[in-house]
Amino acid sequence: MRTLLAAAALAAACCAGAPGRAAEPTPAPPHAYVYIGWPNDGQVVSAGKPIRVWFGLRNMGVAPKGVKFPNTGHHHLLIDADAPGPGVEIPNDRNHLHFGAGETETTIELPPGKHTLQLVMGDDRHITFDPSVQSKKITITVK
Repeated sequence: MRTLLAAAALAAACCAGAPGRAAEPTPAPPHAYVYIGWPNDGQVVSAGKPIRVWFGLRNMGVAPKGVKFPNTGHHHLLIDADAPGPGVEIPNDRNHLHFGAGETETTIELPPGKHTLQLVMGDDRHITFDPSVQSKKITITVK
């Protein structure tokens, strides 16, 4: 019995995708389009104040993580990071914020300087779609 359990655990570990590794991607809905509604590219925002970031999405629905429903996913905000390609699990760290409860806006605080922001849609497993559904990368300045 112990050998059977060990074999099952090993098989599960081998088949589970590690963060950042390629996985079988979910097909993106046709014409899906994600964008940052605010702030605007080139915007200057005040230091020491929360920055409201508004997420826009067209031709696709929002569903919480773990909910597998056709043509839906959830937002990930990338701060000063590059978007992963299709079929990659999106990391969860200070540069890759997950909104797995289906949020469509947030507030963030950033130190003074130039920063990039980009939205990437992930499926129920935080895996990027194929083709990747990602916004244009914008640059903001915190002063």
